[in-house]
Amino acid sequence: MQFQNSLDFARHLDAQDPLSKYRDEFHFPQVEGKEVIYFTGNSLGLQPKNTQRFINEVMTDWKELAVKGHFHSEKPWWDYHERLAAPLAKVVGAKTEEVCVMNTLTVNLHFLMVSFYRPTEKRFKILCEEKAFSSDQYMLQSQVRFRNLDPDETIVEIKKQEGENHWRTEDILEKIREVGEELALILIGGVNYYNGQVFDMEQITKAGKSVGANVGWDLAHAAGNVELKLHDWGVDFAAWCSYKYMNSGPGNSSGIFIHKNHLGKKDIPRFEGWWGTKKETRFLMKPEFEPMSSADTWQVSNPPVLSLAPYLASLEMFEEVGMETLIKKRNEIGAYLEFILQEIDKETEGNFEIITPEDRGCQLSVFFHGQGKSLFDYLMKNGVITDWREPNVIRLAAVPFYCSFEDMYRFGQILKEGILGQSR
Repeated sequence: MQFQNSLDFARHLDAQDPLSKYRDEFHFPQVEGKEVIYFTGNSLGLQPKNTQRFINEVMTDWKELAVKGHFHSEKPWWDYHERLAAPLAKVVGAKTEEVCVMNTLTVNLHFLMVSFYRPTEKRFKILCEEKAFSSDQYMLQSQVRFRNLDPDETIVEIKKQEGENHWRTEDILEKIREVGEELALILIGGVNYYNGQVFDMEQITKAGKSVGANVGWDLAHAAGNVELKLHDWGVDFAAWCSYKYMNSGPGNSSGIFIHKNHLGKKDIPRFEGWWGTKKETRFLMKPEFEPMSSADTWQVSNPPVLSLAPYLASLEMFEEVGMETLIKKRNEIGAYLEFILQEIDKETEGNFEIITPEDRGCQLSVFFHGQGKSLFDYLMKNGVITDWREPNVIRLAAVPFYCSFEDMYRFGQILKEGILGQSR
């Protein structure tokens, strides 16, 4: 398709968009009485309008039933989390029994490290990407120190090639072969938070398994954004937050994936609690833990229902639309956003550099050479909610559920005014 940098053309694309109606299903902040152009779904998704209804249901049941709500509400609390598993499994490419929602993301990564990082004298190294998200770095370092190992000797970081902004898959595969029999675990962010790169999770997982390592993925920026086939790829474990592309609310509950090969085993190390023991005998308070044959057995506490309700509300829309349709629009609106950036670059000599490679999801990370943070401040003041990362990088996530093609056009016009205004 031959794109055009015009309002009429953008509205033409919106008129053809089968997802355009879903924009009205979300609450938008406003600046000077107008809905913002929202590019930060990679940080916090907008609130779906049906969220309030799901929360109100729980609050009403608590008010009217009190403790009886655990078993006698319309959606009983004791198994509330089970309602999320089937739709979420479709989002991440898993079997229903391989998915559970519990805790928060870094907490879950710590829990999963207990099970899947089992260092020996010979096999003890961990492979991750250079400058991983800071929480992952802290988590890995603390796990290593907890086992009386030296992070400098244990954690192997895959670096980008000199002068490049993204990782090459061949470099990652070569590093896996190089570390070889010393490699105990690969744990990488499936989509890099800074440059928006989608790693080749299938190839990397296969390579890791071929040398005998366990392979896990932090899918904070991947879940609800890119195609995932965790079961088919043979991934051992994964975890993700729910408040970015999954629109479940600030700091909300995390999802986990445990491959079926690891389910139902008594001998796998893990931290255990009563909500992970067999559902049929849980309330007998037996002294011995009896693992369930699903990822639910990694739970330690009863589900936080008020946190799960917004997640279930969002998953209702994911179930209705499907990842294939979301990804199709994601690709189209992302291409249009890139076109708009290129056009504005020509008109302003803005010296933009898109540092996100072709393997991408919703996010475009743009290096604005010669522009200071004042450009970001201008965008925010004029109703473009975006994200600044040092040095001079603005992250733009055109989320297909609620971003429009008209948003992309209007963003370009505001961006042009911001650049030209600074140069005057």
